[in-house]
Amino acid sequence: MPLKDTFVRQVKATGKPTGDKYADGDGMYLLVKPSGKYWRMDYRHLGKRKTLSIGTYPEVPIVKARERRAEARELLAAGIDPSNAKQEAKQAEKQAATNTFELVAREFHAVKAEGWSEGHATKWLRMCELYLFPTLGRMPVESIKAKHLLAALRKVEAKGILSTAQDVQQMAGQVFRYAVQTGRAEQNPAPDMKGALKPHVAKHFAAVLDPVEAGALLRAMDNYTGQPTTRAALKLSALFFQRPGNIRAMEWSWIDFDNAMITVPSVDMKRTVQGKVNGKAHLIPMASQAIEILKSVQPLTGHGRYVFPGARSHDRPMSDGTINAALRRLDYGTDDHVAHGFRAMARTMLDERIKGIDREMVEAQMGHGKSGPLGSAYDRAEYMDQRRAMMQTWADYLDKLRAGAEVIQFRAA
Repeated sequence: MPLKDTFVRQVKATGKPTGDKYADGDGMYLLVKPSGKYWRMDYRHLGKRKTLSIGTYPEVPIVKARERRAEARELLAAGIDPSNAKQEAKQAEKQAATNTFELVAREFHAVKAEGWSEGHATKWLRMCELYLFPTLGRMPVESIKAKHLLAALRKVEAKGILSTAQDVQQMAGQVFRYAVQTGRAEQNPAPDMKGALKPHVAKHFAAVLDPVEAGALLRAMDNYTGQPTTRAALKLSALFFQRPGNIRAMEWSWIDFDNAMITVPSVDMKRTVQGKVNGKAHLIPMASQAIEILKSVQPLTGHGRYVFPGARSHDRPMSDGTINAALRRLDYGTDDHVAHGFRAMARTMLDERIKGIDREMVEAQMGHGKSGPLGSAYDRAEYMDQRRAMMQTWADYLDKLRAGAEVIQFRAA
């Protein structure tokens, strides 16, 4: 007769060395020992007698034990050994626990980080920690479906950072693709997200592009009443039209006053790791106005490493928000003009307002990848005379705008 729950609960061990067996039917029985009560099932598979461990009472009550017995008999009917199936299930569960999304993502990051720039590697992992790990981190990567990924991305969308949501989707896709490649997942759900996210319309960096407005901006910068080093950084941003990071992290060792040249090491440029290692240094010829500004700063910071050291520590460069904060103080908000906008201002005006300036020279001076056959040539020293002339022409043009003089177009020599 089948066992009753009351009996199972109250029965005690008699002290037999092998324990006491109480049958429940279809091969299942309760094995009672001084150490506890155990559900077992005897069966035959391929002519061999075997025993399946079903669980321990009371963690597995009698109803649950009978369900597991039924599942085991279904496997036997299909020609499958339930003991082997149980071991495979345990192994799969163990493997899933070591193949969570977070673990696979961190493994992928470790594999790829050496080939990425330090900034990109740091940002990639940080975005995973902020936007993917809280929702998907503990889930086995194999079990994650498109709906789970979408739920994580919706949380990013809800913050109003649509471009970040798209970036995070791409990052998740990299992790899933790596999981497929390494045998931890069968498919990548990220491509199924196509069209599911709100569209993001990219905005260009705000920049003053009108000559009259540019003159007003330059005069406002002259009248900046904050730190003199910040005022100098503002002025050099306009004169050099380099990336803001190269302005604020400029080092005194880069500057050669005798030759009116700044040499930015390749490793400090915005390039791939390979480009940083194998690329050329970036050369910035200095107009006389730039030299004057730098020499005015030299007594203040020339004893240290950075031209524009941080406010809290001279061992670090100026904060990346300092220039934009100074512009806001001058009433130029994020919709008017930002630090990166000086590049757009120079690129546009050198092209539209000053004749005789080759666009490829402007691109080379901005440190952009070279798009034509002349591009790499302009990086060579024998073309430096043309670039020096361009930078002086640009500085003189800014002086005219600052003075409010008639806006003229320079003709080619």
